[in-house]
Amino acid sequence: MTSRKYKKKLYLCRKFLLSMSKYFYYAIIFILSIATVSAREYHVSIEGSDAASGSESAPFRTIQRASDVAFPGDVITVHQGTYREWVNPRRGGESDERRIVYRAAAGEKVEIKGSERITGWEKTKGTVWKITLPNSFFGDYNPYKDLLYGDWFWNFGWEQHTGEVFLNGKSLWETDSSRKLTTDSNPESNAISKTCSKDYKWYCESTADSTTIYANFHKYNPNKELVEISVRRTCFYPEKPGINYLTISGFHISQAATQWAAPTAEQIGMIATHWNKGWIIEHNVISNSKCSGITLGKERGTGHNVWLDDQSIDGSLHYIEVTFRTLRNGWTRENIGHHIVRDNEIFACEQTGICGSMGAAFSIIENNYIHDIWAKRQFSGAEMAGIKFHAAIDTRISGNRVARCGRGIWLDWMAQGTRVSRNIMYENDSEDIFFEVDHGPYLIDNNILASPISFTAMSQGGAYVHNLFAGHFRVWQEKTRYTPYHLPHSTDVAGFSIILNGDDKYYNNLFLPANPRSDVRYGIPEYKNDAYPSFAEGNAYYDAALPMENEQNTIVQPDFKPSFAIEDNGNEVFISFNLQGFENFKTKIIDTQTLGVAKMPKTKYEQPTGETLILDTDYQGNKRDTNPVPGPFEKAKNGANRFRVW
Repeated sequence: MTSRKYKKKLYLCRKFLLSMSKYFYYAIIFILSIATVSAREYHVSIEGSDAASGSESAPFRTIQRASDVAFPGDVITVHQGTYREWVNPRRGGESDERRIVYRAAAGEKVEIKGSERITGWEKTKGTVWKITLPNSFFGDYNPYKDLLYGDWFWNFGWEQHTGEVFLNGKSLWETDSSRKLTTDSNPESNAISKTCSKDYKWYCESTADSTTIYANFHKYNPNKELVEISVRRTCFYPEKPGINYLTISGFHISQAATQWAAPTAEQIGMIATHWNKGWIIEHNVISNSKCSGITLGKERGTGHNVWLDDQSIDGSLHYIEVTFRTLRNGWTRENIGHHIVRDNEIFACEQTGICGSMGAAFSIIENNYIHDIWAKRQFSGAEMAGIKFHAAIDTRISGNRVARCGRGIWLDWMAQGTRVSRNIMYENDSEDIFFEVDHGPYLIDNNILASPISFTAMSQGGAYVHNLFAGHFRVWQEKTRYTPYHLPHSTDVAGFSIILNGDDKYYNNLFLPANPRSDVRYGIPEYKNDAYPSFAEGNAYYDAALPMENEQNTIVQPDFKPSFAIEDNGNEVFISFNLQGFENFKTKIIDTQTLGVAKMPKTKYEQPTGETLILDTDYQGNKRDTNPVPGPFEKAKNGANRFRVW
């Protein structure tokens, strides 16, 4: 072939390819434009109609109607008002970029309630009133027939219902007999708190045809006040798994008759993800759930209260079986978790603010205010806390304010690659953080733990760096339960072990006992009895706090009173304390190399991506010096200190 003919053929070939590329380019633009045009915004208003088009000028009446027609990429904007419904999403998004977004209209208060308003109350005697409703009123679910139950649930010896009665937004206390309605501990106490006075009580009884509710409203006439009863088991929950990539933003969600959420059961809170992936739950106010506010938990098919059904073996063995069933049911990094729960206020829930068994893996829980959880104390169980997770694998819990809960954060079984960072916790009864039967690695850094008990460790393989501990520690072994540990950044089980304690690291922490008691020990001297060696360096101990045995490079000031105090001003929280002895004290920046590996899983303390972890910023986001100050504040100094922490 001559050079001339070759060049001509090459020219024609290039021209053809360029023309095809042009058509391919325009085809892609066309497809993307179709996708963009197809993304719609639907509007919902209490003045709307479900027969309308869902446009801003012709909105739907219910959120459910918008949910039924929404596809990936669509936005559902809900306008001001109260929506008494259970939103059961029909489909989810496709990716982070192609979500289905449910949002409250900007600047408008939108309530989703699991309750109905009830009028027509009849006075019976004194300040006690009653209402009788046909059972058909409740449809296929009657919370005044449904008893609270579940694995690891304790009812204190009397039957309690999932239903609740609310007076002007505050819940009343259930009793187990009508005569107790008037046995007041403080008669005519009308100061209703976040969860109502104990003296505002209700009782129910049902027949085959009807349900009667009695309530002592004291000075209030229930027909003139806002009285509601919870009638729905949830407010936002897809009945089926596979509903991924939803956003729920800006709502006030309350008053659902939620059931006890055991780790061996289907877990349904007022917002519940149902074994899905990639939800964003943000900027909501979530309150008055009978049990849980948000659940990121498993589904029913892998087990539902299996210990109650078969008590021939221990509940821990049942949970191991459930774990393997979830693995066979697609519990992997690719399929499950990856939720973001941020900037919510959650309160007045009697089991948990947020909980999840397996489904919270690879998730981010950040900047939430969780308070007054388990305030009424009418029942108890082993699954109660502000945040309670099983299998928090590569889960990050950061920037939260957790106060006045039974427990603050409880991470139970299989916390691995978990990081708890920059949280403020105080006035929690049992402890601020409880790690139970975990093998690590998990990292606790830059937290302020200000409750009387800062920490309970029934685990091993933890690293505690730059924290402020104002309470005391409890360190327990657990030799009766073999619990799983995993391959790095994975749900795959690598092995099982009992808990002999130890294999922990304490670097650059500040121990400032607040009102120390003589019957407990502060600091970390308990570690001398653990099976696995632990390590501590660069910590500062004041007043009654003691270092680890043979610990080097410490500040120990037993005669100095740090005067630690916390000031809760509602929307703002401050802490104050005194320090001394920082002159010429040498510390170092802590990173992945310093922390090494956790013994049992043989896994590094590192980012969920596998990248190196460097702890070079403090609680407030300030860059740390190469010789960092112990505790969460790089700007702390000798003398008086005061910091805004929320």
